[in-house]
Amino acid sequence: MTSHDQFGVPSRRRGPVDPLLSLPDHPSGEWAMPRPASSGDDGWPESAFFDSWPEGAAPAEAAQPRATAEYGEGPTRPASRIGHPRPARSAPEEPALPPTGRRAYGVDAELGTGPAADGGRGRGRLMALALVLVLIGVSGWQAWRLDRLDKRLGGSNDQLAAALRHETERADRLEKQVAGVFNPESISADVLPSVFRVRAGQFTGTAFAIGDKAGSGKANLLTNYHVVEAVFTDGGRRVLLERGRTEVEATIVKVDRGKDLALLRADRKISGLAAATDEVRPGQQILVAGAPLGLEDTVTTGVVSAYRPDDKDGPVIQFDAPINPGNSGGPVVDSSDRVIGLATAKARDAEGIGLAVPIKTACDTFDVC
Repeated sequence: MTSHDQFGVPSRRRGPVDPLLSLPDHPSGEWAMPRPASSGDDGWPESAFFDSWPEGAAPAEAAQPRATAEYGEGPTRPASRIGHPRPARSAPEEPALPPTGRRAYGVDAELGTGPAADGGRGRGRLMALALVLVLIGVSGWQAWRLDRLDKRLGGSNDQLAAALRHETERADRLEKQVAGVFNPESISADVLPSVFRVRAGQFTGTAFAIGDKAGSGKANLLTNYHVVEAVFTDGGRRVLLERGRTEVEATIVKVDRGKDLALLRADRKISGLAAATDEVRPGQQILVAGAPLGLEDTVTTGVVSAYRPDDKDGPVIQFDAPINPGNSGGPVVDSSDRVIGLATAKARDAEGIGLAVPIKTACDTFDVC
């Protein structure tokens, strides 16, 4: 059957296009070209398929064209591009590797063997060695730092010890300076509780407690012999100690006429004064406590005028503190509350000359200090 166009001219009827011809990828790798169609009534080519398919491979069944109008009339819709599967290619038996001169290792080679594994072990050893060296270096640096710190601490300790010694020496010097400061008020408060007025018959004088060798509940007291001479000469041994409203009986234990010393003992505990052991020095400040003219708890101050160890009546201390009758036997003390002597006499026709028996003489005579 022949079709005509709009002008009445007969036109050759076109057969359907093989959809496979629209695919560029033929198994042979070439573009497929259709053969000329043989004459026929239906207009289909004798073969719309390739004649170069590989042996044993059959072409896929071609999809039938769908027309939107009567067959052969109007424009035809292009057929869908339907692909044809490629035949499977067989994999090569061995991988194609460039020649290296070494045998290729299969994928199932044993793990941990071969050059790669040996290289891994070598790198691991190098890393371990590097880590050990780093640790050694860090340890050495820390040891060096600790040694420096120890030396610094040692130097600091030496400096602190030296500073402590310096401060201790300075404190000792200050203590001596403070002790050297003469404070009559403080000295009087410490000394007077141990000082008493003595009534020996018609005569009065002064006595003071010394040391702590009298024994339990007793006290030793020193005074001048001329204070108790009248009682002792008459054969009496009892004297009376007075302080305020307190009266204590005491006994004359020993006397030394030549040194003008007498030892009394009271049956009562009385705090004793301490004896000075240092040498008496001219200019040394002193305090004299006693009961001049019967006036108890009287103090005067002065300095040591001289120390006369070679006097014909024995060693004697000369001082300028004022004394009067009734001061005999009273303590002469230094700035440290220690007794340096017993006030004994004064010059009748001169002022500022008093005499005292050194405490060392009394301690050696009676062994009570």
